[in-house]
Amino acid sequence: MPKELVVGALQLPTLGMNATRLEFYLKKADERHVDVMLLGEYVLNHFFKELMTMAPNMVKAQSKKHIELLKNLSMKYDILFIAPIIIIKQNKYYKTIAKVSPKSIRYYEQQILLPYPHWNEKKFFSNKVAPLKDAMTFTVKGFKIMAMSGFELHFEPLWKQVRQKKVDLVLLPTASTFASHERWREIMKSKAFLYGCYILRANRLGEYVDANVSWKFYGDTMLVAPSGEVEMMLEDKESMLIETIYKDEVLTHRKAWGFEKELREREGCV
Repeated sequence: MPKELVVGALQLPTLGMNATRLEFYLKKADERHVDVMLLGEYVLNHFFKELMTMAPNMVKAQSKKHIELLKNLSMKYDILFIAPIIIIKQNKYYKTIAKVSPKSIRYYEQQILLPYPHWNEKKFFSNKVAPLKDAMTFTVKGFKIMAMSGFELHFEPLWKQVRQKKVDLVLLPTASTFASHERWREIMKSKAFLYGCYILRANRLGEYVDANVSWKFYGDTMLVAPSGEVEMMLEDKESMLIETIYKDEVLTHRKAWGFEKELREREGCV
């Protein structure tokens, strides 16, 4: 029987301490038998520039509440969540991705953060700068899945892991803004095709105004197939994407193009 997986992505603004909308969407996701649900960056917590003005205890309470909520929803609806969340240790902020299942909670500490003057997560957060480790990978219903942060999409060593581990689905939570729609679409389409995998991206909504500059988070949550085609895409309104992905589509694409085969034949060549 063909292997298939039902995946979902929530396109939301920051929830703050109000999580009633999650329950609303999860009831609908349960009706569609969703197996894995992805949330965007800075949905469970405020945008990092807003965190600068918040008391650490408030942020810590916010994160704790949402992790407990996701755990309860995961158990209630038998859904696995992948959700970016801010962890605070000794008043230091760490940007992580949480994998919340009915049986366990696991965290992936983002390895590469934005370092730019207008968007300097690297300076604000205390994530270590160190040699790259393996990204978060796990298996659901025979599908090998990897979660990486939006910015990490740009770095080839992590994509080498996608090929080495034969990842079928990459989960990509983002907080993209500044009218970067086309760039993100083209990068994801290229990566899906070259590495023979699905990419599910959840991009947040909302707006942050900084020194009269508007940071408009525009949505564009989407599922890209191994063929490089966009199978489903949300626009700029609060919504939920639900699609079914197929293992055969991944295997057929890899066999047809043979990228891995050509690389294997050259391993060890001088």
